[in-house]
Amino acid sequence: MRWDNLTGGPGAPDAPGALFGAASVVTRTFDTPEFRGITFHEVRARSILNRVPGASRMPFEWTVNPYRGCSHACVYCFARKTHSYLDLDTGIGFDSQIVVKTNAPELLRRELASSRWTGAHIAMGTNVDCYQRAEGRYRLMPGIIEALHERANPFSILTKGTLILRDLPLLRRAAEVAEVGISVSVGFTDTALWRTVEPGTPSPAARLGAVRALTDAGIECGVLMAPVIPFLGDSPEQLRATVRAVAESGATSVTPLVLHLRPGAREWFTAWLGAHHPHLVARYERMYAGGSYAPTWYQRQITRQVHELAAEFGIGPSRRGAARAVPVPERPAGAAPADPVQLSLL
Repeated sequence: MRWDNLTGGPGAPDAPGALFGAASVVTRTFDTPEFRGITFHEVRARSILNRVPGASRMPFEWTVNPYRGCSHACVYCFARKTHSYLDLDTGIGFDSQIVVKTNAPELLRRELASSRWTGAHIAMGTNVDCYQRAEGRYRLMPGIIEALHERANPFSILTKGTLILRDLPLLRRAAEVAEVGISVSVGFTDTALWRTVEPGTPSPAARLGAVRALTDAGIECGVLMAPVIPFLGDSPEQLRATVRAVAESGATSVTPLVLHLRPGAREWFTAWLGAHHPHLVARYERMYAGGSYAPTWYQRQITRQVHELAAEFGIGPSRRGAARAVPVPERPAGAAPADPVQLSLL
């Protein structure tokens, strides 16, 4: 692996623009069932607040990402491309080579205390999941939430991880002084599909259980119904079952997002599709011939169906501007920039 494009390099740990020094990288493996086959690269980051590109349609400007790479191993994950910046593989490497910014909480405290910081909303979980399995060992999120609470800084979290419930007391305290928005990602409730496309995540039922626990604790929690996977998770019956389950979980909103396939993710997903559903490869090539996004007509169709079902079951789409209310674009955003600028989710 080469760290040259993100570190100061040997003998030059303070090089301008470096995200961390080469000497600060500590590589570890743990021989436990939950971490078997995963390598952790512990680094001391130089910055933790990332600005979202101006061309993005996201309803926030700043993000915090304590990890790079994700053991959730979702075959469609758009963030796979970020591993190529480290000269790491965007397939298995993204799933098993996890970069841990061990100083994230202390660094965030320092950056929030800067006279230049204006208290803008901070989104988390928009690149890789901050409640992936590594968080159970490194426990970075409690310190991050406490730093935000101390400054009464508004924030939001998007996750597939039920580990968020560990930090429920901290989230409740933070919500007393600032706007806190939580969304859980559940694109479908089909367990067979889940086991193959999201093999490292808690089950959809477990995630919806976390939604119920959060809402019962007085913390509003929406569901990002993402991704809706063409030809595998988009039948009327599947959409109905998912929206019904979301409604039963007590979610305050549901926002659909159709699968998009950016470079890095596209190649990995296509390989998975060829292995598991080869009869769909040609259909996907036609559907995504125009780029990373499904055709506008298809996105609108899915959005209309989900919103109609949501109205039927008594929940509505997320409000634009609400925490983690992710708008569904009809056109792809510009090319992803290099770090430390945050890749946009959409």
